[in-house]
Amino acid sequence: MKILVLIPSYNTGRILPQTVRDVLKYWPDVWVVMDGSTDGSEALLEPVKQEYPGLKVIVLEKNSGKGSAVLHGTRLAQQAGYTHVLTMDADGQHPTHDIPRFTALAEKHPEAVMMGTPVFGPEAPQLRVQGRKISNMWANLETLNWGIPDTLFGMRLYPVMALLKAFRGTPWARRFDYDTEIAVRLAWHGVPMLAVPTTVRYLTKEEGGVSQFRYFRDNSVLTWMHARLLFGFAWRLPLLLMRVGRGGNPLRNLSA
Repeated sequence: MKILVLIPSYNTGRILPQTVRDVLKYWPDVWVVMDGSTDGSEALLEPVKQEYPGLKVIVLEKNSGKGSAVLHGTRLAQQAGYTHVLTMDADGQHPTHDIPRFTALAEKHPEAVMMGTPVFGPEAPQLRVQGRKISNMWANLETLNWGIPDTLFGMRLYPVMALLKAFRGTPWARRFDYDTEIAVRLAWHGVPMLAVPTTVRYLTKEEGGVSQFRYFRDNSVLTWMHARLLFGFAWRLPLLLMRVGRGGNPLRNLSA
């Protein structure tokens, strides 16, 4: 296995170099995909690049969305010989000290996706905590309860080949819909998933916390996405029923 940590970033500001430094403490190969950022955060990574030769910064001129950034980085990772990518958000929400746990589990289950499952603190916005339950419910319906641990959490370790295959199946999943739609499509392809409970931290503005989430805009995107996925589910139903009959997701009941 050859694992790369892949971090998509859009206007993350001063928290970005701190996040990247924290990741590099636990993993030497880190690529940051700057998705058309306009806040100058790319320049903040220059001192970090001087310290860590394993850090690569990929600059996309136009903002195309988180999914597009992950797809672009994953294609380049495959060309560079990486077999797996561990995706993390750039805003400091994901715990870098959990990286060794994800990679160790991937060594045991190289064919599977290690799916971070958020453990929220009291500071987590309740609109987002409760809203993701609706997305999870729809995803379970669209996959015959395959066992997607969480549809919106971005800390995941993917086999590169499986991730690219899922992307090839849709012209969508390029923006905020990426995390959910890719998870559903991986389930449709029969890719095993292992839930990895992971703490999530919401930083305050004073700590440099930023969020690109827009409640009405992004929930509208998710609503349209689930409508599309329900149609895809309907014509895949016979195959999914056969898969469930053969035992479904073999990792579903394992504890990480």
